Amino acid sequence: MAGTVVFDLDGTLADTSGDLIAAANACFRGRGLGDLLDPVADALIAFHGGRAMLRAGYARAPQDVLIPPEAEDQDFHRLLDHYGAAIAVHTRLYPGVEAALDRLAADGHILSVCTNKPAGLAEDLLQRLGIRDRFAAMIGADTLPVRKPDPRPYQAAVEQAGGTVARSFLIGDTETDRKTAAAAGVRVALVSFGPEGAAIGRLAPDAMLDHFDALPGLARDWLA
Repeated sequence: MAGTVVFDLDGTLADTSGDLIAAANACFRGRGLGDLLDPVADALIAFHGGRAMLRAGYARAPQDVLIPPEAEDQDFHRLLDHYGAAIAVHTRLYPGVEAALDRLAADGHILSVCTNKPAGLAEDLLQRLGIRDRFAAMIGADTLPVRKPDPRPYQAAVEQAGGTVARSFLIGDTETDRKTAAAAGVRVALVSFGPEGAAIGRLAPDAMLDHFDALPGLARDWLA
């Protein structure tokens, strides 16, 4: 009997860090600060969200530069605009994603996305990456009044796709995903190729996923 496989987006299906960092740096340049974040060294910061990137950048500004209290709110909206205008320049799917999605579908599983990315941006990115049609539902940060790790977005991602929470599991890359699965009472596999690498194993997920090639077998084991 098939079940539902729910995916996080950033850091799980795709490496989006380059475009996220670029959007933050555009905000810093707008304040005459230059590029304060490095797309490689600061990739992990990108996956903690726009405000985390802005705060990290402000902390690196020259000491004689005054960052006004309202800067974060102003730049957060600008960051989203910059990101939306260049959302898929550097972003790439992780190796094996499309083949794994095909195999899961062939095995009869339902696929869904649950992300803390704003829904409009998530929809746009999935379309540009050419995989939106693989998912029966997509729940973003603003689809509901709450977001992960509250279990309700996960539950909605399963139920709107036509599945049941009892026969589902989550694929993610962060502590937020680990907490979401725990709150929803489902298993979670965390990817070792995401922003934190194999160190994410410190969270003791139900499984570690080293490559998407292993996902169809995991789904058969967990949803059989």
